[in-house]
Amino acid sequence: MNMYDIITKKKHGETLSTEEIHFFVQGFTDGTIPDYQVSALLMAICLKLMDDRETADLTKAMMHSGDVLDLSAINGIKVDKHSTGGVGDKTTLVLAPMLSAYGLTVAKMSGRALGHTGGTIDKLESISGFRTALAEDEFIRQVNLHRIAVAAQTKDIAPADKKLYALRDVTATVDNMSLIASSIMSKKLACGADAIVLDVKTGSGSFAGSYENSLDLAQKMVSIGKSMGKKVCGVITDMNQPLGNAVGNALEVMEAIETLQGKGPSDLLELCMSLGSELICMVEEDCNIEKARQALKDTIDNGSAFEKFVEFVKAQGGAEEEVRNISLLPRAKHALDFISKENGFVGSIECNEVGMASLLTGAGREVKDAPVDPAAGIYIYKKIGDPVASGDCIARLYSSDQSKLNPALERLKAAYHLSQIQPQRPTLIYQTVK
Repeated sequence: MNMYDIITKKKHGETLSTEEIHFFVQGFTDGTIPDYQVSALLMAICLKLMDDRETADLTKAMMHSGDVLDLSAINGIKVDKHSTGGVGDKTTLVLAPMLSAYGLTVAKMSGRALGHTGGTIDKLESISGFRTALAEDEFIRQVNLHRIAVAAQTKDIAPADKKLYALRDVTATVDNMSLIASSIMSKKLACGADAIVLDVKTGSGSFAGSYENSLDLAQKMVSIGKSMGKKVCGVITDMNQPLGNAVGNALEVMEAIETLQGKGPSDLLELCMSLGSELICMVEEDCNIEKARQALKDTIDNGSAFEKFVEFVKAQGGAEEEVRNISLLPRAKHALDFISKENGFVGSIECNEVGMASLLTGAGREVKDAPVDPAAGIYIYKKIGDPVASGDCIARLYSSDQSKLNPALERLKAAYHLSQIQPQRPTLIYQTVK
């Protein structure tokens, strides 16, 4: 078996065997196969595509290229969620404690983000003292004690994916749905959960872009998960505008806490109840979606979800006082308002541009391992369909570095398009894939 023959086979549109896929993933991971040959194969895959079996085999090979967590020592069914990423997406911060307060066991590994805002780990680390680097035994012990833990993925989880993604990024081979699906699922499956809900974004703030691409991606990921004996469903959700109002790190933590206290934006709560009810019905027999939704809403109304968040933060070394008094969380020294100069309605938002404006404030990172400003970001007052009068504040930008605010404001202004006719507000939940 050799790479020349494997490249030739895929170039001609033939399907690769399980052994051939394992051979190239293992060889690229251990350095015996050079990147120029893998680049050629990746381009052939993009042009000739992979079928479902090939995609599942690629996922499995990448998953087993490093550590696969054994969570069998954790009591009960372990649940997890994954989002394909978006602007203002702080869902984990709300959904995980809701699920735990309901009675499910949440064992979640998350990552840092490269892009417009930090990942879940960066957001949680804006709470003083919060530890995300948990050893496997500590992670398991915490989940058994508290029914919830969120820890940073280690470099030993799916190392093949890290190498392949770096190569895809510089060879224009990122946007193939089989490669995207296997990248996401190799990491998620290596983290050991039994049931996973996938929040697949669609729209201007998603990397999939079109609804058709998002549906294709959701179907592929669900198929991969089921082929490996997991309970998986995908929910296609809107990212044509930011989720909630806060975009950043500490700003999103504040909004998540307010949501857990029953004071948050309705779209964030609705998304959490939709994703959470799907998870509950995957793991419980004779489940009714409406009853599951109500049970999750009850965890907000009776305060148990918020108290579970406090318990979770304390368990990982975070400052309880900052959760109970959000004014103690990091605050930016400087702010700048985006003031409307005309009347109308918010007609559309180029959501990814909002994310890029947030990055310019210091809330995200342009290169791996760059620091983020936990206090930086944007608070949005006007979303699609909202009326706007001249002089209204559309959004407020925050940064610890005043020089970053004007460039970020110009980027944000370009993202907003006003209309004289009030548009329909975007649909939040499009479809569930099972």
